[in-house]
Amino acid sequence: MIFPTRLSHAAVVLALVAILGACSKDAEVYIERPVDNIYNAATDHLLAERYLQAAKEFDEVERQHPYSVWATKAQLMSAYAYYQANKYDDAIVGLDRFIQLNPSNRDVAYAYYLKALSYYEQITDVQRDAKLTELSLKALDEVVRRFPESIYARDSRLKIDLTYDHLAGKEMEVGRFYLTRKQYLAALNRFRFVIEKYQTTSHTPEALHRMIECYLALGLKEEAQRTAAVLGHNYPGSDWYLDSYSLVETGALPSGTDKPGVFRRAWNQVNPF
Repeated sequence: MIFPTRLSHAAVVLALVAILGACSKDAEVYIERPVDNIYNAATDHLLAERYLQAAKEFDEVERQHPYSVWATKAQLMSAYAYYQANKYDDAIVGLDRFIQLNPSNRDVAYAYYLKALSYYEQITDVQRDAKLTELSLKALDEVVRRFPESIYARDSRLKIDLTYDHLAGKEMEVGRFYLTRKQYLAALNRFRFVIEKYQTTSHTPEALHRMIECYLALGLKEEAQRTAAVLGHNYPGSDWYLDSYSLVETGALPSGTDKPGVFRRAWNQVNPF
């Protein structure tokens, strides 16, 4: 009868030791430290490219010293560290909070810019959801609108152009897909959309050329010639114009297309370019 009692007592002692050990560990993690000590440690992590550790320390500055002048700086630096660690969602959350709490801060322009970059860095792949691209455009436009004379606005304008180029590239990708499937009307609509919405992007010459391919496949030579004239007028030295000129002059069809005239009646329902 004594043995089980001693065993139970030992188990209780071990459990208490574990609990006290956990409390001791927590006390070590959350022990109060001077604000400059925490901020300097965060900066050291940042310089050593230990970005997640840096973000954690910057967050600790605000947690332990929320009313210090360092707390506001730490909010922005934490978001920057998350951005550098490619933790874009965490960066955006932190930047939104900084902007909301510090609308008149001298660094608020940079906060808007860094938020825009956090979206922009996620849209490098044409195959990805266009939602991020739209959010990037909105954030970049906000930088330009709010801070038109800042250095951030100049870079934002450049990135807006690149973002539109990305959106045009996505439309071109879909148009090429339809073209290879001989779905010429669907392809034509995509290429026309690029011309109408993204005519200042680098994809415009190819879009015009692909339209010519679609017209020829549909047996619409006059429309093909008209589009070739537009291409030649705006991009006279491009390879796309030379290829289009050859197609129109010879009457050749894109590889793998059907004979002309197959879609003439369907085309009558579509407005010409």
